[in-house]
Amino acid sequence: MPPVDLLFSLTLAHPALLPYLQRLWAYIMLAVTVFVTEEANPLIGGLAAHDGRLSAFSVAMAVGIGAWGTNMLLYFLGRWRGHWVRKRWPRVRIFLLRALRVVRRHPWRSSLAVRFAYGLRLTLPLTCGAARVPILIYALGNAISCAVWAALFTALGWGFGRTMLVLVGHVRRYEQPLMAAIIVALVIGFFIMRKRHVEDEVVDVLASGDPEPPPRIES
Repeated sequence: MPPVDLLFSLTLAHPALLPYLQRLWAYIMLAVTVFVTEEANPLIGGLAAHDGRLSAFSVAMAVGIGAWGTNMLLYFLGRWRGHWVRKRWPRVRIFLLRALRVVRRHPWRSSLAVRFAYGLRLTLPLTCGAARVPILIYALGNAISCAVWAALFTALGWGFGRTMLVLVGHVRRYEQPLMAAIIVALVIGFFIMRKRHVEDEVVDVLASGDPEPPPRIES
């Protein structure tokens, strides 16, 4: 019996399972889509946790595992197919070549930064793989980075729900507009960071302590 049919049969036979299956599906979707929606997932998940529909700990676990898994896949892609990536996407090639020296000098620092390297979230894991950062160092640094990031933004989402409860007295009634506001704010923040070339600042931080500054990343 296919998994979907099995779940459907279980819910028909045991209606009390439906809320648990809905929660499980929500956690799975938070993990699977975090690569696309980024901070929106823990923020919205934290908001839902404040409303009592999800568990804040489980939300943080789901988005943290999803982010960690995505970064590991990018690492292996850079490690095994780095040359193909550089040929296939010339824009990524510029970032890879300019960040490679920094990553080789600071493998642990770079691994810890993968989730907070705004503007380099795609290319920094690829570069760690291409630079042959030891897998244990990268996996551990990536895990710490994703865990801290997931916990921080889940807590911010929960706090946002708490603040709105104090201001408007009811969160669930305004939940959809609040989620839309989170997404709009993140989109605006993304374009502001792109305009400011925040990726250059991230590379400068990673290279701090080096005898000479890294080359700038051009548009």
